[in-house]
Amino acid sequence: SMETNVVLSSDGRIQWDSPAITKSSCRVDVSYFPFDGQSCPLTFGSWTYNGNQIDLRHLLGTGDLRDFVRNVEWEVLGMPATRNVITYGCCSEPYPDVTYTLLLRRRASFYIFNLLLPCLMVSFLAPLGFYLPADSGEKVSLGVTVLLALTVFQLLVAESMPPAESVPLIGKYYIATMTMLTASTALTIFIMNLHHCGPGARPVPPWARRFFLHHLARICCVSEVGESCQSPRRAPGRRVARGHLGVPEERPRAGGAAGACPRERCLCHHRRLLRNVSYICACFRRHRAAQRRAGDWKRLAKVVDRFFMGVFFFMVFLISLLVLAKAA
Repeated sequence: SMETNVVLSSDGRIQWDSPAITKSSCRVDVSYFPFDGQSCPLTFGSWTYNGNQIDLRHLLGTGDLRDFVRNVEWEVLGMPATRNVITYGCCSEPYPDVTYTLLLRRRASFYIFNLLLPCLMVSFLAPLGFYLPADSGEKVSLGVTVLLALTVFQLLVAESMPPAESVPLIGKYYIATMTMLTASTALTIFIMNLHHCGPGARPVPPWARRFFLHHLARICCVSEVGESCQSPRRAPGRRVARGHLGVPEERPRAGGAAGACPRERCLCHHRRLLRNVSYICACFRRHRAAQRRAGDWKRLAKVVDRFFMGVFFFMVFLISLLVLAKAA
């Protein structure tokens, strides 16, 4: 406080203007940071004189903000004043006080452009890890890189707000996004295991073939090579006629029975040659079956990839929408 003179009027009125700089503190609620608003009450009263000796009243009903200096972080919405009269248990005299409530709202544009929008853009990269081909070898590294980026942004959020018991809104958004990224990375590892099932793996179970490779593949628009997701699929187990595969059918030769050849010149009667040919055919069949099993597992992994990509895109959009709706 500063020492100032008292103005004494002839009618007995006394006017004493005593300017002072008052430092105060109030409880800050960061539950909706950076879209939060704060209410700081400032109570002025006398402990020495009771209400019968000094009657405190406010004349304007609000604080005078004409000399307020504009702040880059906070916006002052108002400063209403209320008069309270309290009677304590120790004394019968009333003690009036005037409480000015400073209403503040945080300017959120800085935090939106520097913390919220980068997190939103980085979180939309997480579902794209499911779209990345499994043979590229970068699916898991993409998820880990995005998770590290969100960790850095969360540390920036923790440094820019005061310590509090309640978790801020943007902190909840970061935690939900990081949890989703952790789940997507774990699912990516599982899908990579499905994709790299080798030729020695067992065939895809019938229920998985029916659910994933037929129904879910059509919903996720995952088609085989040479067909689209709108083209009708060939029924499983149906065999194509021999002539449709480009293998010419045996026709009877002119002038003799079908397949007739001189016994001394025909090679079909050599048993050793038949065993070699049957061995080659068996090896070729086993190789084709192993390739078919590996291809089924790869296609199953691709279908699961596309399914989880849609699910995580929906989750990112839903979480962002909930945060913005709660902030509004």
